[in-house]
Amino acid sequence: MSTRETAGPAGWAARVPLLAPLAGRDFRLVWFGESVSLFGDQFHVIALSWLVLGMTGSGLALGTILIAAAIPRGLFLLLGGVLSDRVSPRDLALASNLLRAVVTTIVAGLVLGAQVQVWHLALAGVLFGTVDAVFLPAINTLVPRLVPPERLAAANAVMQGTGQLVGTVGPALAGFAVALIGVGAAFVIDAASFAVAAVALWLVRSGATPGRPVATEEGPLEPEAVDLTPPTLPDDPARPSMTASLVAGAREVLGDPVMRSIVIVSTAANLAFTGPTVVGLPWLVLVRFGGDALALGLLFAAYGAGSLAGVLVAGSLPRPRRFGSVVLTVVLLMGLGLAAVGFAPSVMAAGLIMLAIGSMNGYVNVVVIAWVQGRSDPEMLGRTMSFLMLGSVVAAPLSLALAAVVVDAHATAMFVLAGLLVVAAGLVGIASGLPRRMV
Repeated sequence: MSTRETAGPAGWAARVPLLAPLAGRDFRLVWFGESVSLFGDQFHVIALSWLVLGMTGSGLALGTILIAAAIPRGLFLLLGGVLSDRVSPRDLALASNLLRAVVTTIVAGLVLGAQVQVWHLALAGVLFGTVDAVFLPAINTLVPRLVPPERLAAANAVMQGTGQLVGTVGPALAGFAVALIGVGAAFVIDAASFAVAAVALWLVRSGATPGRPVATEEGPLEPEAVDLTPPTLPDDPARPSMTASLVAGAREVLGDPVMRSIVIVSTAANLAFTGPTVVGLPWLVLVRFGGDALALGLLFAAYGAGSLAGVLVAGSLPRPRRFGSVVLTVVLLMGLGLAAVGFAPSVMAAGLIMLAIGSMNGYVNVVVIAWVQGRSDPEMLGRTMSFLMLGSVVAAPLSLALAAVVVDAHATAMFVLAGLLVVAAGLVGIASGLPRRMV
């Protein structure tokens, strides 16, 4: 262990397996910045849902705005993966946060000035979706370059666990803020959170060289130890074109039976979950249960608390012996839980179910992402992660559209069908041999 990990809080963290990644300065910066940003996102979700439903009273309108963000996110995600393998992922994530801070500031100004219209929110969604398509593969490419391989699962657990902790506290605080001081203040908080995340990334020294791992068993390399050989120029014939890089990534991921099956299962699960949770839960609170913004925040907080518990378990325990079987069993149980939400008689009952679903989702996300990152070629990690996320991102607009249309007619049927789709996805994974192939 390097000396810079033995002094102060960093040294203490290094002695706790789950917190060991926090012993590295650059990982701490990324963790802190993204945690603040995620906290701001909780305010954005509650404020946007309440603003749109308050303006229109329609789940269809809310779904339409969410689709406006989901479509460009899906269209450009693979391009973002290619860029993350060719350009510094740190710089891409930094620029993404700066742009999102600007867009959110404009939205906050429109809301506070009582000038906001639905088309403003839809346009902001398009811009957010486009930027997210670059940010998501960039941040998932950056994190593995800041920690050694043996700390990768813990690093994912720390990042996702903090996100779930924020998701537990943030929605309740956001719901309280919206009820107390209005949606405009919530958007201001979100804009400030993106600015903080950008500053944290600007201070990161490692991970600036695309395509090169920069962490060893001793932790992230010091700047002078990093290979600073200039990358091949874009017009160099030896450098593959963007199209060739994309094709190579597709061949690497989709040519692997295990990765192909994971993408299929992930796509189906996200098709089932995205719309019912993002559109369906606010509808249940407002229309069926007659609740308010605080009740909606508490419902999302229950899901976040469960996810945090699942993440902590995944980051603290070794990978189970029958890894594939465990993952797919959890997927099946998540599907049954989602179907049960449709029959929930109250916010409390729905919250308990979401607590259970969240715990399972948190566990699966950590162990599967760490497993994929650990077996991927570092030179193609950005493209691998973008293909892994593509199915879920492409499924999002379709899921939102279906939920927006169905929720006003029959919310219970929507949740039941969505749950059955998750169960079907798990059964497909079992039939394709994932239990014996994921080892």
